[in-house]
Amino acid sequence: MTMKVRLAGIVPESIVDGPGYRLAVFAQGCPHGCPECHNPQTHDPQGGALRDTGEVIAMLGANPLVRGVTLTGGEPMMQPEPMAEIARAARQRGMSVWCYTGFTLEALQAEGRSDRLRLLEQVDVLVDGPYLARERSLELLYRGSRNQRLIDMKRTLAEGTLRLYEPEAW
Repeated sequence: MTMKVRLAGIVPESIVDGPGYRLAVFAQGCPHGCPECHNPQTHDPQGGALRDTGEVIAMLGANPLVRGVTLTGGEPMMQPEPMAEIARAARQRGMSVWCYTGFTLEALQAEGRSDRLRLLEQVDVLVDGPYLARERSLELLYRGSRNQRLIDMKRTLAEGTLRLYEPEAW
């Protein structure tokens, strides 16, 4: 099944949105309005372009060096169903799935929206929390501000307690 998704863009070989080469999918639309946001052009929910998830899924195997997909934006949680479809397709191909969200994991779980919870089930690493310019640091791995967390979603969901992502040692 394919569906429509509004995207700000796609980077076919990103090296900054998680480990290794990744397909970075930028959702269009974001309610957070974080001051000094890195991607303010993604905020307007009517901006970007309407695409078919099948187009994005077809890109998943285009480059054999790409080992994962990153859902970012904008705010992927504003379009959880098409984002979950992309994430499921990536996982079926053995790819890792990362998702950046301005919401905290606790807020997403507390609201209990089944569509967002289904997306979380497809995510390997969730980078959560709004970007806070006062917490900005260039020394952070895969995140822009200190308040953001790299959450190992598979372990968190399996164990029922928050587990942080631990990058592989070189």
